[in-house]
Amino acid sequence: MAEAAARTLVTSVLFLDIVGYSKKSVADQMNVKQAFNDSLAKALTPIATADRVILDTGDGAAVTFLGNPDDALFSGLILQHSTELPIRMGINLGPVRIVRDLNGQTNILGDGINVGQRVMSFADPGQLLVSRSFYEVVSRLSDVYQGLFSHIGERKDKHVRAHEIYSVNLAADALPSFVEATWGSDWAGAVGLPTQASKDAAAAADGPALIFSTGSHFIVSGPSEISVLTALEELAKTGSKALSPISKVGNKWIATCDHPVAEGNGCKVEELGLMRIVTGPTREGVSEKLEELLQRGARLVHDLEQARGIWTAVCEVTSD
Repeated sequence: MAEAAARTLVTSVLFLDIVGYSKKSVADQMNVKQAFNDSLAKALTPIATADRVILDTGDGAAVTFLGNPDDALFSGLILQHSTELPIRMGINLGPVRIVRDLNGQTNILGDGINVGQRVMSFADPGQLLVSRSFYEVVSRLSDVYQGLFSHIGERKDKHVRAHEIYSVNLAADALPSFVEATWGSDWAGAVGLPTQASKDAAAAADGPALIFSTGSHFIVSGPSEISVLTALEELAKTGSKALSPISKVGNKWIATCDHPVAEGNGCKVEELGLMRIVTGPTREGVSEKLEELLQRGARLVHDLEQARGIWTAVCEVTSD
């Protein structure tokens, strides 16, 4: 940082303003500012402290990003979709100078941060705008950025300086996949966005339990306690009784129940017109019973499939 303080840098700056902040009571201002600080801290989580400088502006903040220029875009998108506070946001890419103020604290000066504030002033609550300089650099970093920006046109600030403005448009439901594809699953997970891995894990946790026959009893294993309980309830309908409570072993939930002695290892064949529906607690048992029907001339209609711990197959017969 000391080395950077001796020279001018070209950086991206994210300028933030809480709309209506000055009109609130002191107590409300404290609550709003705390919520704002929490949201900003979350949006900056994956970005190294050494790669950013945060200035508190009272009714908002200005964040200068010393690393990748699109870090500002990442934080702006996260803030835009993770807080209900009425925040106006503007991003600029331009020259800044890192200095020390009278208290020895790091401060940022220069046209880069001034233009960032001007761009932010053109935004509506909840809107994220960027300058032409930022757009021209970031839109060329990756093809996926091209569709994010819409050209708004020229706006003039109070000093009659003209600025070309672009808006950033990304639907909230598209944010998780966009962030994961662009910045990676680690960054997505760091700010609390669902990743494909977390979705797969959740889907697996909702999956059915598996039933294994050891001859004298069944072992029921599933990704969740409820999946094992559901399988045990289905087995109880065939006469099985629980032999052990449901317990967690590693990342699986397991229980055991007895194996009732019945033809086809607990399998049942139900008639529905010419259809024969074969159900049972194990794949082997249903497969064996299905094979008997096929050898007698039945035609397979629906192959073996497991649902809620029970295996099912369907065949069609022309005569008994």
